[in-house]
Amino acid sequence: MTSEKTDAIVIRQVDFSESSRVVTFFSRDFGKFAALAKGAKRLRGPFDAALDLLSCCRVVFIRKSAGTLNLLTEARLNSRFRPASGELLRVYGGYYVAELLDGLTEDFDVAPSLYDLALSTLNFLSDPKTHLPSILIQFEVQFLREIGLLPNLSACSVCGDDIHLDHKYAHWVTQGGLLCSRCRHEEYSGNSVQAGTIQTLREISECDTGVFVDGQISGSQLIECHRLAVSSIVQAMGRKPSTLRYLQIQ
Repeated sequence: MTSEKTDAIVIRQVDFSESSRVVTFFSRDFGKFAALAKGAKRLRGPFDAALDLLSCCRVVFIRKSAGTLNLLTEARLNSRFRPASGELLRVYGGYYVAELLDGLTEDFDVAPSLYDLALSTLNFLSDPKTHLPSILIQFEVQFLREIGLLPNLSACSVCGDDIHLDHKYAHWVTQGGLLCSRCRHEEYSGNSVQAGTIQTLREISECDTGVFVDGQISGSQLIECHRLAVSSIVQAMGRKPSTLRYLQIQ
């Protein structure tokens, strides 16, 4: 057993006993992991407010062998996720970030760029001046890129021809790519994607992690970007993220 230190975001909590919780973190140095936080439910527990959902904290934990619950020994608050009062949709946006981190990453799969993306997204969501749908869509696209599930935006998934932005395409969800008009037959299901949407997706996906495209994504492109990203997320998770019902992106 070894004692480890890292910066981490609290992405899930489950009651374990009358006084303790199992807390799931997404960390910079270890990826996702769960740890038993003894006494976390006490009013004056050993971790104070460091374990609030979506808080960023410096944690120390004892890493146990596979199949055994890790033990949290220390947690110090770095920053708290605090959207402005009344900004409930931004709170749900944060929950959406946590749900994707929990549902689409593996334990101890180290991904510091994904940690940076999540942390910067929470910071953007906390700023009332940012455009909420644009921030969430850009998180979805960059998240898919980081976990290797972003659809291929450069070539048709069937014939392999390059994507030309003056042609029409469809998103082939099960194969994770686009279909040109020649290859879009009945046996291939897919939603139409505008050329402008493909260009927007490319711009977002080519940005450094956590660096967002300036300006707002507007109109039908916003809806299509979100629809394509969600289709890929649902395909990977096997279900629709539960927090999406609170986020009406349109």
